[in-house]
Amino acid sequence: MQQKELSELTDQELLDQAKKMKSDSIISATLIGFMIGVVIYSVVKNSVGFFTLIPLYFAFRVFHKPENNRMNKELVQLLKERNLK
Repeated sequence: MQQKELSELTDQELLDQAKKMKSDSIISATLIGFMIGVVIYSVVKNSVGFFTLIPLYFAFRVFHKPENNRMNKELVQLLKERNLK
């Protein structure tokens, strides 16, 4: 099944996409916070080392998704154009 373009979606489908976007961002923020907590714990318990950098890398990979950022910006713009938010 191909994903429809955002401009082709109905109002309800756009609202559902916005709800999904919000839950995805909450999950990402939680994972990033957990990884930063692991780094802080590692630095306090030991010192800065190679294993300290691994959670930072995973936090970066979770946060840095350019294709999702582009789609989220388009979704927010469409919601404003249609006065849905």
